Amino acid sequence: MNKKSKPQVTIKQGQTFPLTIKRLGINGEGVGYFKKQVVFVAGALPEEEVVVEATRIHPKFAEGKIKRIRKKSPHRVKAPCPIYEQCGGCQLQHLAYPQQLKEKRDVVIQALERHTKLKLDQLDIRPAIGMEDPWNYRNKSSFQIGTDKGKVIAGLYGMDSHRLIPIDQCMVQHPATNKVTQTVKQILSDLNIPVYEERKRKGIIRTVVTRVGFETGEVQVVLITAKEELPRKELIIEEIKKRLPEVKSIIQNVNGAKTSLIFGDKTIHLEGERVVQETLGDLSFELSARAFFQLNPTQTVKLYDEVKKAAKLTGNEKVVDAYCGVGTIGLWLADGAKEIRGMDTIEEGIKDAQKNASRHDIVNAKYVTGTAEHWLPKWVKEGWSPDVIVVDPPRTGCDQRFLDTVLKVKPKRFIYVSCNPSTLAKDIQYVSKHYKVSYIQPFDMFPHTAHVECISQLILKV
Repeated sequence: MNKKSKPQVTIKQGQTFPLTIKRLGINGEGVGYFKKQVVFVAGALPEEEVVVEATRIHPKFAEGKIKRIRKKSPHRVKAPCPIYEQCGGCQLQHLAYPQQLKEKRDVVIQALERHTKLKLDQLDIRPAIGMEDPWNYRNKSSFQIGTDKGKVIAGLYGMDSHRLIPIDQCMVQHPATNKVTQTVKQILSDLNIPVYEERKRKGIIRTVVTRVGFETGEVQVVLITAKEELPRKELIIEEIKKRLPEVKSIIQNVNGAKTSLIFGDKTIHLEGERVVQETLGDLSFELSARAFFQLNPTQTVKLYDEVKKAAKLTGNEKVVDAYCGVGTIGLWLADGAKEIRGMDTIEEGIKDAQKNASRHDIVNAKYVTGTAEHWLPKWVKEGWSPDVIVVDPPRTGCDQRFLDTVLKVKPKRFIYVSCNPSTLAKDIQYVSKHYKVSYIQPFDMFPHTAHVECISQLILKV
């Protein structure tokens, strides 16, 4: 006879209940269990006892908001940013920075527990590498332009809303991006340039994107417009040049689509250089308006040095830089390798990678457009097999066909740079029959946010 299963206890919307927070979730929220149901609570911290109101009910979990904190975490601090709770750009400013690093390592462990069958007590998961000064680290800002009571504002949309939160000084942005964005906003206001209204789909200026070279001090401004026609264009350019001599590149990008994507397909050079220069270590890079580049140059140098260490290069290795973008990782490794070969599906990135190699007289690096699934088997057939493959995929992780190709080619070392612990864990599990995880090194590229990056050194099993 079948035992009668107990009816499942369900949380109701608006219900208030006590909750003990056990850990942080991947998005920086506190995680607790009420009558065996998972509850995610934004702003709650591990070890805290809170009273929660259920705000959203999902089939497998519930979301809630803090009504009262009964017992505070010893690591809770006052967030220094005055609009921290409205903005949503940072998720962890209320957690002391040393503890942020410990919790981010724990998020990596949780992902491995959930998505792999590895024995975690036998894994070398190292303490997260953080920043000495975890503020003003971002080299690029993308602030939406809007109006509030007739006044032009620049900022970000609040969490789960279409309300634009004005931001005058973002504490994680480089001071130059803050200054330039505020000045450009003022210029647009002074010249009465029509600001885009999302609901009515009227107006011109949608977003101001500002990028600064940490080492060079050069600044690029990109005006994202809803139409190609930019009213008073010459006056805008003249005022930017007059008020902001540090701006070396002024670009317009046209995006008329109803989309959350910032950039459109058409880019127009307005004034100055087409690119700005940035330096990492001994390498310099030209950055065009849409080029991908790491947002935290200080930590990027540490990250790439760790990749080099994990690759264990002696000067004799053939290295593949997959998902290579503008070639930054491959060029960082080039002086220690016999040959670098990189590929990416974005042709503009490959052209930039080739230019970057040429500018630094790096002759042992070759870059091609296309997928690793196409190029790797072709090279192996021609008698060229890599000793090391380095991959830095998007948040969605590696394409399964790419992983299948790695398993066929069997490089001695597979170095996986990841910005998403969940997809990293799934991909590690997929290759675990043939590759052993030597170690995982978490990195804090974005202090005060929930993001954590990792470098994993995977060694071919003999």
